[in-house]
Amino acid sequence: MRISATNEIEGGRIGAEIGRIEAASTWHATVLDNLEAKLREHALEALIRRAEDVDADAIVGVEYAVDAGDDMGEGGISMQRIRVRGIAVTLAA
Repeated sequence: MRISATNEIEGGRIGAEIGRIEAASTWHATVLDNLEAKLREHALEALIRRAEDVDADAIVGVEYAVDAGDDMGEGGISMQRIRVRGIAVTLAA
């Protein structure tokens, strides 16, 4: 699966746009910043699986965001997750 943060694929040409896809990591405590890279990787792996499910060759326009959850009350933990989205495409032959 080819991945691009832009709307182009290096060395290739987009044949058709399949549609926007999205995936997210599990919810985790915001104090666990050292896990952000791992959670981004897991979210991207889930996005790739979604792209494969719709027979995409690549994902373009990939972008990440952080979703903040509700606080767990006094003395509780704030939760967040990493969300990734992009556009599933096929490549021209």
